[in-house]
Amino acid sequence: MAQVWIDALTFNDGNTVELAKNDIVVLVGPNNAGKSATLRESAQLLRAKSNKGKVISDLLIGREGNEEELIRRLEQMGDKTFSGNPLPSYRGFGFDVYEGNAKSYWLRIEDDGLSELLEVFVKNISTEERLTAANPTNNIRLSKEPPTHPIHFLQKKDSLEATFSHYFRQAFGTDLIVHRNAGSEVPLYVGERPIPKDGEDRVSEGYLAELETRDLLHKQGDGMRSFVGVLLNAFVSQHSILFIDEPEAFLHPPQARLLGKMLARDLPTARQLFLATHSQDFLKGLLDAGVNNLKIIRVRRDGSVNRVSMLSSADIEAIWKDSLLRHSNVLDGLFHSKVVICESDSDCRFYSAVMSAIFEDQGSIAPDIMFIHCGGKHRIAVVVRALRKLGVPITVVADFDVLSDIQPLRSIVEGLEGGWSELESDWRLVKSSVDQKRPELETDDVKREISVILSSVEQRIFPKEVARELGKILKKTSAWSQAKTAGKSYIPSGDPTQAYARLRAALKSVGLLVVDVGELEGFVRSIGNHGPTWVNDALNRDLRNDPELEDARRFVSEMV
Repeated sequence: MAQVWIDALTFNDGNTVELAKNDIVVLVGPNNAGKSATLRESAQLLRAKSNKGKVISDLLIGREGNEEELIRRLEQMGDKTFSGNPLPSYRGFGFDVYEGNAKSYWLRIEDDGLSELLEVFVKNISTEERLTAANPTNNIRLSKEPPTHPIHFLQKKDSLEATFSHYFRQAFGTDLIVHRNAGSEVPLYVGERPIPKDGEDRVSEGYLAELETRDLLHKQGDGMRSFVGVLLNAFVSQHSILFIDEPEAFLHPPQARLLGKMLARDLPTARQLFLATHSQDFLKGLLDAGVNNLKIIRVRRDGSVNRVSMLSSADIEAIWKDSLLRHSNVLDGLFHSKVVICESDSDCRFYSAVMSAIFEDQGSIAPDIMFIHCGGKHRIAVVVRALRKLGVPITVVADFDVLSDIQPLRSIVEGLEGGWSELESDWRLVKSSVDQKRPELETDDVKREISVILSSVEQRIFPKEVARELGKILKKTSAWSQAKTAGKSYIPSGDPTQAYARLRAALKSVGLLVVDVGELEGFVRSIGNHGPTWVNDALNRDLRNDPELEDARRFVSEMV
């Protein structure tokens, strides 16, 4: 049967993305980056190649089939009618085209676009259509008239209604039911499906009376209606190309994820699907499906230029195998202008709060930056590689002890596309200067201090505060433990200090900021404790004006 697809999209940054005829293309990026415009302008260019857009400068249209196969498609999708012209017209779900015109358009598709054939091959499922798809439609003669509404397809085919009821039950825990004898209209109901009694069928009076005690779908919330509208339009459509902007709109995260999985896994494959989304839950659902025809395109605006980068199916598979990406909010970074990657959640909370305070003090809105933690410095490189592949601007923030060993430091630098060889000599000088420093305590000192502490413990349950004291003693046995607490002040004067200054500048230039004060708690040393408890106390300070927080404000300004 005749089919068309988009072979390639060229964006205004000059990049061309090549596509296959059954690709699921997902557009992500921050607000106002050009995702919705990409869908809209692609449809315009499909209609007429002269409709040049601001984001999409060109597209290539692929097609297969001859004129006879085109006519067979029109006959399959619509109703053939004669009105005095030599050739018939075809009227179907959203289109009405004269055969002579259809053949002429078909021959000129690559050069001119689809013209009146657009509605035959392309469907843009708008927000309004999603919601109104749940509304009752007019009853038609199913054996004689072509469907004009998605509900007609459910009404006509029992297996399709059963499939949709199954999908609906997964999302909302109840059935979706077609009322087949409601007079001039065909409504949908939600609730437990009635079971016909002996001698009854689905148009019997008793069955219909029971069905009408259920709830009407079009009187339910926007979430239910939108879910049905997206799936129903997508599945009953016989179009070659579907555009859906923000399919997750009105849905809670579990339903958004389920919808993504269903669209990727269960949608008929002989078509292209273009989706623009702001939801990491919907994106995770697409990834959960494990299909090999998924492409993720990230769009970001740089002045008047829309820059794009793409992940192929192979890239996606490699990233999705990592449990950190699969079960965290890392993918949310795709929808922000910039991501700051930290070691812990405490770091994210503190730096984000300080950033907000800085911009509040300036009377302006904080930039669209997302702070992400990755459970320790050894996972930073994984997140960097994933987000970098999609062109997400990144800054990494690491405690001072990231300099204590070649890994993960080298992996982070190379993940940020920095050259390790250019800074290795300075790093080795800094590392050796710290390694050679004598620990504060020797073995006999450690034994003696631990013995004193343990001899005072009489409780049956070992006290947490005693465990903390023992931890402090053990930290004194390592030069790098002390360096993490002290920061750059622990580095010997002279050549090592100069090497650190060069090293830090080089790391900053590739996007890695080292905490000069050692670790988060070094910004406010008058506060005791560690981690979340320290952060809670620090956030009670005046983040905009407290002089002790000046170093923190200066450091966060470097990030943003």
